[in-house]
Amino acid sequence: MTPGGLDAGPGTRAPEVLHEGRGVSTPGVRERSREEEWARPAMGDRERLARAALTRVLEPGDERGGRWLREVGATELIRRITARDGTAEQLRGMTTKRLAGYRLRAEAVDPERDLASVAAVGGRFVCPGDHEWPSQLDDLGDSRPTGLWVRGRPDLRLWALRSVAVVGARACTPYGAHMAASLGAGLAELGWVVVSGAAFGVDGAAHRGALSAGGATMAVLACGVDVAYPRGHAELIGRVAEQGLVIGELPPADHPTRSRFILRNRVIAALTRGTVVVEAEYRSGSLVTARSAQRLGRFIMGVPGPATSGLSAGVHELLRGEGVLVTDAAEVAELVGEIGDLAPARRGPVLARDLLDAASARVLDALPSHGSVSGRDIARTAGTSADEALGRLYELHSLGFVERAGEGWQLTPRPTRNGGPRRGGP
Repeated sequence: MTPGGLDAGPGTRAPEVLHEGRGVSTPGVRERSREEEWARPAMGDRERLARAALTRVLEPGDERGGRWLREVGATELIRRITARDGTAEQLRGMTTKRLAGYRLRAEAVDPERDLASVAAVGGRFVCPGDHEWPSQLDDLGDSRPTGLWVRGRPDLRLWALRSVAVVGARACTPYGAHMAASLGAGLAELGWVVVSGAAFGVDGAAHRGALSAGGATMAVLACGVDVAYPRGHAELIGRVAEQGLVIGELPPADHPTRSRFILRNRVIAALTRGTVVVEAEYRSGSLVTARSAQRLGRFIMGVPGPATSGLSAGVHELLRGEGVLVTDAAEVAELVGEIGDLAPARRGPVLARDLLDAASARVLDALPSHGSVSGRDIARTAGTSADEALGRLYELHSLGFVERAGEGWQLTPRPTRNGGPRRGGP
């Protein structure tokens, strides 16, 4: 393999190879330009190498670059960028300034080195068209990733088929961390893959929740998959890579920037069936993820918080729009899952009074909270005959709701938590 990243084609003489960028050349041998290296006949996966190279040239979400990729292909695009034959200027939207920036980045491209680096940490490079490529990312159109650097053993496409994103504030409250961890564990127990961004706060809690349940989780990074960012989550990211998947658009050793965090969110939104937001202010990257998911036709959900909490203000705004309120993993699964994935019915505790028929309930309600009353007064208040009231009173007596008090009836006293009497039966 040449330093330019492609195999030498048949008939290419070995002495003509330049060890470009490494300060080594062979005396008396003509040096090849970088564009010539890309243009040579291939004996391998040229498109994969070209896409790997382009992850260092194009920024994530570069729609112009995505359009050029679609129109001319990766190999031809990197050739035009590095060539000096004027073909790059023929690309729609290519300006002299933009081309100069691309060429400056292309000077440091070495896809073979990047592929070796990711392989050294147990990773690989997945391209559109690969069996492992999640086709739902194609919904991003020209802003879809050029390729994904993946670290971990599981199959990315299969895991993404049944995945949910849980995102939220970095500076979350204990309530937010609890809810994120609970959702992560609950979704994992229901067989869902929990996807988040490995950041502090809600992201980390969601990953830990899934891991604690022995479940599946994926971390989508805004840097190289061999970079532990934030550094405080180095151990967590390592655990995710061992038990799940760590993925990203940027090549090995590349660093995160503010814009890359925002652009990373579109991958989280497109990769999953739905996005749950746990605590987010009005200006929040988590809301960017939710809005991206909404544009892509995915489910968007929010966990409510205190109305007075600024950290929940963005979530509440989301819920006033298209967002669906959820409080646990079962409700999330009911929304994003298949037919039959129903959350259990929610209601308060069933009291003994709730099981009474309507007539008996009216008779019971006719008794005062203190003191006794005659059967005729009870019948008058309940709107029934004296005989029917008497029959209902004896039924209520057998059930422990009422008792005789001389010639009248009264509610059976019940002990309260502090030991004192309380009226009203069981």
